[in-house]
Amino acid sequence: MPAQDAIAVIDFETTGTSPGQGDRATEVAIVMTEGGRVVDRFQSLMKTGVHIPAFITQLTGITNAMVAAAPPAAQVMAEAARFVGSAPMVAHNAGFDRRFWQAELALCGLPAQQPFACTVMLSRRLYPDAPSHKLGALVDWFGLPRTGAAHRALADAEMAAELLGRIRHDLMLRHGVARPDHALLCALQACSKNHLPRFWQAQAASHKIASVA
Repeated sequence: MPAQDAIAVIDFETTGTSPGQGDRATEVAIVMTEGGRVVDRFQSLMKTGVHIPAFITQLTGITNAMVAAAPPAAQVMAEAARFVGSAPMVAHNAGFDRRFWQAELALCGLPAQQPFACTVMLSRRLYPDAPSHKLGALVDWFGLPRTGAAHRALADAEMAAELLGRIRHDLMLRHGVARPDHALLCALQACSKNHLPRFWQAQAASHKIASVA
């Protein structure tokens, strides 16, 4: 059972961009964090029987031979679901990873009820002056560690977890958010630019009330 403050950071590598058009996952990685610290990791290639186009292999380094020798997707996704449990999830460009999480679990007959927060959307709210909101660009801009080759699931999940840690750190120190939990991250990313000042005012008032109490 994940800890109360656990957040699972996920990344997929896939054969394409749309599970609705028959694309499938080739690799999944999940980095489990608690209180901003990485406490566990899960990673696996997966075999679906769907051909990997050459340009995807060139991008990711994942070949058809590699996935042919991997465990079946149903086995991998069942293990991934057990690993995540009820923990809420985060991904960079979460719409993409959420679609594949839901689609791959649906093929196994498993629910995918975890809420997702998106570090792309959060970075746009917090760092409008960033030169780019791509994962690698943000990691380099902040001087965060790179733990492996980009476009492999574990390396990207590790970098997204580092970025999430920086976001939570800045929310606490720069914006006075006492507890930047997953619910707050979701509320922040849903905030339009025009409503951000009101959002920060509400957080400041909440922090002041909590401090007095």
